[in-house]
Amino acid sequence: MTRAELLADDPIWLILIKAVVLLLLGALSTMAMIVLERKIVARMQHRPGPNRVGPGGWFQSIADAIKLPFKEQIIPDTADRKVYFLAPIMSTIPAFVAFSVIPFGPEVSIFGERTVLQLVDLPVGVLVVLACSSMGVYGIVLAGWASGSPYPLLGGLRSAAQVISYEIAMGLSIVAVILFSGSLSTGDIVDAQHGGWYFYLLIPSFVIYFISMVGETNRAPFDLPEAESELVGGFHTEYSSMKFALFFLAEYVNMVIVSAFCTTLFFGGYMAPWPISLIDHNYFNTGWWPLLWFFGKTAVFLFVFIWLRGTLPRMRYDQFMKLGWKVLVPANLVWILLVVAQRAIRNEAEISTNTILVTGGIVLLVLIGLAFLLPERTAPGSDGPVVPVTGGGYPVPPLDLQVPTKADLKPRTRRRREKAAVGAGADKEAQQ
Repeated sequence: MTRAELLADDPIWLILIKAVVLLLLGALSTMAMIVLERKIVARMQHRPGPNRVGPGGWFQSIADAIKLPFKEQIIPDTADRKVYFLAPIMSTIPAFVAFSVIPFGPEVSIFGERTVLQLVDLPVGVLVVLACSSMGVYGIVLAGWASGSPYPLLGGLRSAAQVISYEIAMGLSIVAVILFSGSLSTGDIVDAQHGGWYFYLLIPSFVIYFISMVGETNRAPFDLPEAESELVGGFHTEYSSMKFALFFLAEYVNMVIVSAFCTTLFFGGYMAPWPISLIDHNYFNTGWWPLLWFFGKTAVFLFVFIWLRGTLPRMRYDQFMKLGWKVLVPANLVWILLVVAQRAIRNEAEISTNTILVTGGIVLLVLIGLAFLLPERTAPGSDGPVVPVTGGGYPVPPLDLQVPTKADLKPRTRRRREKAAVGAGADKEAQQ
């Protein structure tokens, strides 16, 4: 039986068990990620992390989960209450829905019932994950707008621009995977990687997807919607108690989703990694073993998220948008053209697919590197780069802006201002 047929025969009790496990997986992975992130970043920065609650501080997330719902809930007077309450829910629910199409393992037996470790296998599973990741930004934008404060609004607008930019790059990076697997089903994509994982066959697609998934989840160095140095706390500045916890939950669940999706698309999903697959391919790729390989690969990407946060500084906003629109999207389009050309050449000539893909990927990466190394355009007679006053670059005021002095004013204007100043001084003395 195929994967879809096995899932279609699942009884209702088994479907409910899978749904509950996925809900628990999102919540438990968030609690584990929070304490692990605090401990790992502390170790990277040579300082103690959480070490008071529980043995070694490992119960810190449990204490936070108990504390947040009981904190005082403060709602601004200027907030739109209905949208204010709806925003964190809109950010959290799509993150959990995306778990439903991720294949965690092959065919297994649960209480005597043959099934697949996946809730549902849709023919357009890839699009479901992309749609769920895009829906989360609506909650962020609505949270910023409904708070009735300028700083959350700025954070929400930044997030909208960020997701639009990097969602395009992420979607284009998956096109090559779809062309090679011949399907939009996540299960079929995993099965298509038995001959070779796509992370080295489609190197540019993997690199672009990895950069895009960090930008998509608003994580450092791309955490521009929060940007504490200039936006206080970002889109959730006016949130507290359980609503703030829901935004926190959505961020970490999205990290798990994009990491699991990357494992599915480029690292063979639940298939055993290279050294172990040489021992006994059939034994380690059947039963419950693949569940271990899947979560192990996902954990590596989650560690990289933490590593980036403890290593890289936040990017400037214009640099961030330049990377998305001027580097990732054009590189994606060129790479898709090379993949389509490869398929046409393979049908006409006897050249291996791997040779064409690896060669094209190396050429594309070299071109991207040269684009970064090229000097910026400079103005005639100047040594610095051209930074236009409007329309791009770092936002600075016009360099030729001159504030008129007293001598530059017309005599009539000067006399009028002097009379106004004298009158204001007289009124102040009378008030005193």
